[in-house]
Amino acid sequence: MAEEQVNESTRWTIHGERVVDGSRRARLSIADVELPDGVRFEQYVIRAPRSAMVAVLDERERLLLMRRHRFVFDRWVWELPGGYVDDGEQPAACAIREVEEETGWRPVAVEPLLSFQPWVATADAENLLFLARDAVHVGAPVDVNEAERVAWIPLEETRDLVSRGEIVGAGTVMAVLELVARKARGEL
Repeated sequence: MAEEQVNESTRWTIHGERVVDGSRRARLSIADVELPDGVRFEQYVIRAPRSAMVAVLDERERLLLMRRHRFVFDRWVWELPGGYVDDGEQPAACAIREVEEETGWRPVAVEPLLSFQPWVATADAENLLFLARDAVHVGAPVDVNEAERVAWIPLEETRDLVSRGEIVGAGTVMAVLELVARKARGEL
């Protein structure tokens, strides 16, 4: 696809940004923003480190998922394994490490699937989604705080989990929809 011309007249101007609070996992700040028409206001901004998640598929087209409680909205949901990329760490290495720590399965290899920003108007939180087509069981999960249950769920059933609201995390929803679409196109 050819590079498009960008109409710079719609670019917002950032006059400054001040940190309100922060931790290793997120920084909350307030940005002083000016719209192209001259209106100026303050906007909360969240900045989080990159995260890596992995859709692990086995030879029977089952997806490795974790069932866990998310306290922020007080629900039990199914999710892909994943976590924050450490400083200096390669995202693919993080992806493999997180799968092993959280599930007890080690992907043989990962390949990039897609990347996305889950909340573009307010947050900079790049999510990198990887695909693994094979994994080796290496033992019990190392991180006992992550999942109530780890299971291999047939890909065709994962779409129903999304529809029923049992998969709600943006990364897991996107992985399921992407994998189901690839399967329908004969690309899996």
